[in-house]
Amino acid sequence: MRATVMHKAGDVRIESIPDAAIKEPTDAVIRVTRACICGSDLWPYNDLEETPRGQPMGHEAIGIVEDVGQDVHHIKRGQIVIMPFGYSDGTCPICHEGTNTACPSGGFFGSWDSGGAQAEALRIPLADGTLYPIDVGQDDALMPALLTLSDVMGTGHHAAVTSRVRPGVTASVIGDGAVGLCGVIAARRLGAERIIIMGRHESRLALAREFGATDVVSERGNEAIAKVRELTGGYGAHSVLECVGSAQAMDTALGIVRPGGAIGRVGVPHYAPIDGNGTFFGNITIAGGPAPTRSYIDELLPEVMDGRIEPGRVFDRETDLDGVPDGYRAMNDREALKVLVRP
Repeated sequence: MRATVMHKAGDVRIESIPDAAIKEPTDAVIRVTRACICGSDLWPYNDLEETPRGQPMGHEAIGIVEDVGQDVHHIKRGQIVIMPFGYSDGTCPICHEGTNTACPSGGFFGSWDSGGAQAEALRIPLADGTLYPIDVGQDDALMPALLTLSDVMGTGHHAAVTSRVRPGVTASVIGDGAVGLCGVIAARRLGAERIIIMGRHESRLALAREFGATDVVSERGNEAIAKVRELTGGYGAHSVLECVGSAQAMDTALGIVRPGGAIGRVGVPHYAPIDGNGTFFGNITIAGGPAPTRSYIDELLPEVMDGRIEPGRVFDRETDLDGVPDGYRAMNDREALKVLVRP
């Protein structure tokens, strides 16, 4: 089968690899009908060291179940399913408590062990606990929005939940990528009175406004911190959604969070450990991590299905597998926000 493999920074190839197949009795195999390139894929695109075998890429997908292992009892052949970016057993106390991405038996897609989703097919470990069947046709117009439930919409929602967005608060969203824009959607649906989007790309900021952002801050660094403080009467935001993962983004989050407020960090961290003295004396909560998107689908799916939220609008380019390498380039060069892939 054909799949996306990254060999080093900037070197993305479409290669023939062994077909996806059942290895464990709890596995399933899906034929991928929709996948996408994630903003987090750009970290290795910029800094992956050369490796002869390369790294399979992709961790977001919708697919059709083609085969199941003998111990798979709830997922059936022929079902259309959402594949969250992490796999989990769905039976342990951690999964039952809603933190599926910390499942002791689980892991993440995007390696030779689990496979990459930017491919024609994929083996799904722990299929019963991982896959989420949906009752739609494979070419339903809502497919882009449904695909966001595998990662970016659930991740933006996690940023809002862990930063304690609630009715009446001021929320500030750091980052105008797909996760940040979904964070705006999440902050609005959770009742934030004011939503400050922090970014520099006008087309994305326009979409953020349509999603519910009330204010835009395009400055960076100390100027951005000063601007948010000015907008909030000097106090800062109650809820800060950190959707980037860079050192500058976290420094900004710490600079704009209100005393007694919370930071929900969902950007894969590329920064040094946080100095706790300032957060301690400000009674500031720092939470977040890999979003347990599997546990959020029940809540978010009905609003996607009836059009109350439209996270599929973050996709602004579509390609087949052959176009994936250029899709990486386009996203890295900020020519595309998020690229949808139809293998």
